[in-house]
Amino acid sequence: MSTAAVPDQKVIVLDFGAQYGQLIARRVRDLHVYSEIVPCDISAAELAEMKPSAIILSGGPASVYAEDAPAIDPAVLELGVPVLGFCYGQQIMATTLGGTVGHTEKGEYGAATLTRNGMSLLLGDTPQRQTVWMSHRDAVTDVPEGFVVTAQTDVCPVAAMECIERDLYSTQFHPEVRHTPYGQDMLSNFLFDICELEPNWTMDGIAQGMIDAIRAQVGSDRMILALSGGVDSSVVAALCAKAVGKQLTCVFVNHGLLRKGEPEQVEEVFTKQFDIDFVHVHAEERYAKLLAGVVDPEQKRRIIGTQFWKEFFAVAQETGGIKYLAQGTIYPDIIESGARKTGGKASTIKSHHNLIPFPEGVRFDLIEPLDHFFKDEVRALGEALGLPDHIVHRQPFPGPGLAIRIIGAVDAEKLVLLKDADAIVREELDAYNEWLIEQTGERNSEHAAWQYFAVLPDIKSVGVMGDERTYARPIILRAVESSDAMTADWAKLPYEVLTRISSRIVAEVPGINRVAYDITSKPPATIEWE
Repeated sequence: MSTAAVPDQKVIVLDFGAQYGQLIARRVRDLHVYSEIVPCDISAAELAEMKPSAIILSGGPASVYAEDAPAIDPAVLELGVPVLGFCYGQQIMATTLGGTVGHTEKGEYGAATLTRNGMSLLLGDTPQRQTVWMSHRDAVTDVPEGFVVTAQTDVCPVAAMECIERDLYSTQFHPEVRHTPYGQDMLSNFLFDICELEPNWTMDGIAQGMIDAIRAQVGSDRMILALSGGVDSSVVAALCAKAVGKQLTCVFVNHGLLRKGEPEQVEEVFTKQFDIDFVHVHAEERYAKLLAGVVDPEQKRRIIGTQFWKEFFAVAQETGGIKYLAQGTIYPDIIESGARKTGGKASTIKSHHNLIPFPEGVRFDLIEPLDHFFKDEVRALGEALGLPDHIVHRQPFPGPGLAIRIIGAVDAEKLVLLKDADAIVREELDAYNEWLIEQTGERNSEHAAWQYFAVLPDIKSVGVMGDERTYARPIILRAVESSDAMTADWAKLPYEVLTRISSRIVAEVPGINRVAYDITSKPPATIEWE
């Protein structure tokens, strides 16, 4: 990883298993201060080696008095840097320092009215009475020595507390969620007024540093990259191309599962706009044979991933003389894979295609310049590198491609149906998003569709077309609003847009007679169906 991506000024989030753990790091980064997540059982000595500028203790689902409750090294609170705790973070701070946490008779979940008690560095000039987001049954009843209660609700007597002398601050509510309207102001007060940090973590400031770091690491050696044409691999390609030019070989493995017209677009962009060695591997027929009759989604992923690396390493070995492998791994990949970089604490949600099975006797040094970036930050970095909009703002696409958007076995007929329907979905929602940009003046309108695609389920339904009964397949439309895929809500598309998509698919894609819209958020669903 490029050290330029991790500045000296950093906020470390200790994760106690919070559903909002990653969101805390994101909110800090939104204020242009670098932040990353570590497991809550990190020792104070290990934490000190990271040289944090500030520490945030996340929430968590446990009770502090439970037998297996997550604990904290007490010395963490004695490192001499400001500490801020949320929810469970407040409770663990209180019990560690001699306070008491009680089990309240009435839980508090959702919006609550907060009332302040006098002056507070953390709450700053936020209103005397304000709405905050609560999610707890346990709460601090007696604060540790030296702490002052700075706010309460009708249910929670210690909704916020602080000890200015020791630079320790905490809230029972969640400032990191949007449901706490002044939460970002509180984070800003903590970072800039209390910690005296500077908002200097910007993409423009780090892009050249990352290029210089890659150039220094690679030197005169050669490197290789699996280029999918997606945002992540494209940004890595741009970074590495600017760093080492023709020393980089980009391998595009065409498995036949990309969206309509995409292989041609990828080849055109990366042969005309980048001064690299581009290799297009046509593996469509090999993949079709391997996937024939396969229904289980995880088996599809394993087959596609295994064959991908066979194709990729065949090119690598033919090329020869390669020392470095560049990867488009981003922070959510690491978190969702439960990898060692998050302490192994996260449960694996799904298998990822970027966990590399090196063949026996083959080994490359790995370069992952984006492994501390969320998706929208990767896009911002792409803009700073001068990549065109149609690459930077290309919506996420899974490594296994359309195979996991076809429920059931994959075959040539289903691929044609899905590619044609998906092309209509993308065309209509691309146009809708562009219209929104014109109307709002910003790309990330709160009503924009962030990711959108068609799903082909393994069922058929009755319809009537031209006075004749049909028995054909439905298409499921999935469109979500999000910024980083950690959470997502279904896009509130206008009825006329939905009508146009449905009408076009049924009229233009033979074999489809029905369109349904998935209106499930993440969580509880995932964005993809498989």
